[in-house]
Amino acid sequence: MGGGEPTGGGEVNETRIADRVALTVTDGIARVRLSRPDKRNALDGAMFRAIAEAGARVAAMREVRAVVLSGEGASFCAGLDFASFAQMAGASGDGAASGDGAASGDGASGPGGIGVLSEDGITHLAQRICWVWQEVPVPVIAALQGHALGGGMQLALGADLRVAHPEVQMSMREVYWGLVPDMTGTLMLSRLVRDDVAKDLVFSARIVRGEEALALGLVTRLAADPLTAAEALAAEIAGRSPDAVRAAKTLINRLSNAGAAAHFAEERRLIATLIGSPNQVEAVTANFEQRAPRFA
Repeated sequence: MGGGEPTGGGEVNETRIADRVALTVTDGIARVRLSRPDKRNALDGAMFRAIAEAGARVAAMREVRAVVLSGEGASFCAGLDFASFAQMAGASGDGAASGDGAASGDGASGPGGIGVLSEDGITHLAQRICWVWQEVPVPVIAALQGHALGGGMQLALGADLRVAHPEVQMSMREVYWGLVPDMTGTLMLSRLVRDDVAKDLVFSARIVRGEEALALGLVTRLAADPLTAAEALAAEIAGRSPDAVRAAKTLINRLSNAGAAAHFAEERRLIATLIGSPNQVEAVTANFEQRAPRFA
């Protein structure tokens, strides 16, 4: 980790976390930028830990009035690192997956692994990178371009507001890989869309572009330059009474996040029954072998 501690006011002081996330704070706005553009900001173990750390830091900053969450380069986040799927198929690979959750990968159950429960006992690390933005006491705005697939879409849904490019590609991609959304995604999705729409998106794993995402309620606004638009919205919010804004987020979340702990526990239980099961391995293997899957 390089750089100094971020500061408020007009000075820009960037903190790099594990060479995966850049964090700056200026004029009451925290900017959290996924910084792995060569892999479309795919999620590996270091990225999971860096995002969670960035969220915890921002949550503790009293000077912060709004947060902009973005991805450097062509995509917001393309999902789980491709190497994790290669491991599932017994193959080898490099790059970003076409979409996924966080079912497997870097140190899943070891110390600091993505499957280890956090101190609050509500989330493990993979869930934490999405849930932490709900626990940040100020509004979090995600700026979406390129791809927000699988774990990347779940991360976007963890924000309070989403500003997306009209050509953004979003997908709850997990079923494609024989899994289920395992990073708080079904809870967040159910808050935004009707049950039948949520089921359509999860069961089919289809890709939704910006206009449809807006019509369905997956994103808040569209913009040709989503990062600039998100920055403008953050500045507008930062100009309101910080006490009122924080209180409003608390009240809204009190209703919409009721029952979250039990839901996340069931999410962890179900994903554990799927990872490594014959049909899940077949889904991944068939994809790598470019053939139709043969499910039991």
